[in-house]
Amino acid sequence: MRNYVIRRLLLAIPTLIGLTLLIFSLTQLFDPVERASLYIRDPRQARNVEGIIEKYGLNDPLYVQYARWLGALLEGNLGWSKSANMKVLDAIFTFFPATLELVMFSVPLTVIIGIYLGRLSALHKDRFLDHLTRVIAIVGWSLPSFWLGIVLMAVVYGQTGLFPPGRLSVDASNFVHSPNFIRYTGVNTIDAILNGQWWIFFDALQHIVLPTITLTTINVALIMRVMRSSMLESLSKTYVLAARAKGLDEKEVINKHATRTALIPVITLAGILFASLLSGVVITETVFNYTGLGYWAAHAATQLDFPAVLGFALFSGILFLGANLVVDILYAYIDPRIRLT
Repeated sequence: MRNYVIRRLLLAIPTLIGLTLLIFSLTQLFDPVERASLYIRDPRQARNVEGIIEKYGLNDPLYVQYARWLGALLEGNLGWSKSANMKVLDAIFTFFPATLELVMFSVPLTVIIGIYLGRLSALHKDRFLDHLTRVIAIVGWSLPSFWLGIVLMAVVYGQTGLFPPGRLSVDASNFVHSPNFIRYTGVNTIDAILNGQWWIFFDALQHIVLPTITLTTINVALIMRVMRSSMLESLSKTYVLAARAKGLDEKEVINKHATRTALIPVITLAGILFASLLSGVVITETVFNYTGLGYWAAHAATQLDFPAVLGFALFSGILFLGANLVVDILYAYIDPRIRLT
């Protein structure tokens, strides 16, 4: 297992280098004058564009620019975000905790419900429960996230006043930003518990309910369908038939032999889902005014904030790379045969 993990880590290095080359190549789509505008902080600097080009070496050979850009990247310098009025890396760390909080609640629910319903559907193939879960999957996957979010806002919040948009109420937000509240992680629910402020915890929790329902409803359908197909295939394998022929208990056959193998493609999907949500759920965060990474990325794009967009793209790529690495390791844990490949 250790050798397998080391091999996967080594294979991730060229992928990471390729990612940086791709992001850097995007910066070269503009001529030096356009790229120089990214460094202008004051209108007076616009009079000396040539000086900016010379200062930052924007006419240097590509390999020199790449080496300089990579060096700045290793130092954590991703440029300045005019939309957030701070460094790009600081903006990522500022907005990421909100998205992380949303993922903390939505992904476990999505995976657990999806696996359970998909397994249930496979075990009752072509019966009422199977047809019901398949209808749920089709409906859930067909719903646009912006439409579902707006409907939930109109019906639940609009009619009852419960589960408002945003991250916190006005009173809770003022208290969180006061000296009486210590920010440990930036995740409101966790920080509220660490500060012993349970009213902040429940305030943050009610703001996260509708975004979580939106993401879970849509994504659970895909997990469910993949789990059903994988479970049906696993149940038809010879080792499952042999286990039943030996007289093993049906629960043991399903749980130990069939379900474990069926989880492999689900883990892949869950890893991709986790990384995609962590990199920012643009539509959901925008609909619910939930100021996370996706909300900031969408705002940066409308402001033509190129350093922010490129920094977001790089951060998203690293998240997907890390998710794939974790998935590979989980593969090897569930199915030891994979360690030999």
